Amino acid sequence: MKALIFDFDGLILDTEMPDFQSWQNVYRERGVELPLEKWGSIVGGNAASDFDPYDYLEELTGQKVDRDAIWIKRRKDYLATLETQPILPGVQGYLDDAKELGLKLGVGSSSPESWVVGHLTRLILVDYFDTICTADDVEKTKPDPELFLSVLAELDTSADQAVVFEDSPNGVLAAKRAGIYCVCVPNQLTSQLPMDTADLTLNSLEDLSLEALLEKVEKPSN
Repeated sequence: MKALIFDFDGLILDTEMPDFQSWQNVYRERGVELPLEKWGSIVGGNAASDFDPYDYLEELTGQKVDRDAIWIKRRKDYLATLETQPILPGVQGYLDDAKELGLKLGVGSSSPESWVVGHLTRLILVDYFDTICTADDVEKTKPDPELFLSVLAELDTSADQAVVFEDSPNGVLAAKRAGIYCVCVPNQLTSQLPMDTADLTLNSLEDLSLEALLEKVEKPSN
C-alpha cells in the first residue's frame, strides 16, 4: 500500500448529522417530517439525484416557502453546530501513523474546495494531505469514480496500492467503481443506510490500528 484516501464530510468531521438535523428542524417547524431515506439519497454526493429539500417541503405542506429565509436561518444554525464538532475518533491517529509509515495522503470530497480546505485548515489537518480533490475539480461527483481516480492520478498511485475511507453509500460505490479497497466507517447518520459493498466496515477508526488494517488489506485471506 502506498496511499490512503479520505472522504471529508462524515468521515473526518461529522458534518452530515448536523446538516440533516438542521433540515429536520425546518420541516418540523412546519409540522412535517424529513425521512432519512429521502435525505440519504444525496448524502456523500449523487448529483444525479432529483431530491430537493425545498421542493419536497412544499410538496408535503402544499405551500410555497421562503427559500432565502430558510437558507439563511438553517445555514446559521448548521454552521454554529459544526463549530462544536470534534475530529471524528481515530482520524488523527491514522494521519499521524500514515506519515510515520511514509504513506501518501489524499482527500476526495463531493463538497466544494472552500468548504473542505476551510474546515481542514480550522482543524489543523490540511498540511497532512498531499492532494485534495473536490467537486470543483471534476465534472461528476460521487457515486461516479472520477474524484477518486483524480486523487490516484495526483498521488501517482494505482488503485491496487490505495485504500479509501468512506462513510456513505455514494462514497463506497464511487470507491468500488474506481477499483479501490474501501473501508466504510459510518457515522451516526449513515450507519442507518445500506453499505453492503464496502470491503470492510468499522464502527470507528479506533477499532483497528492502521498497521493491522493494512495487514488485512494486503492479506485478505487472513
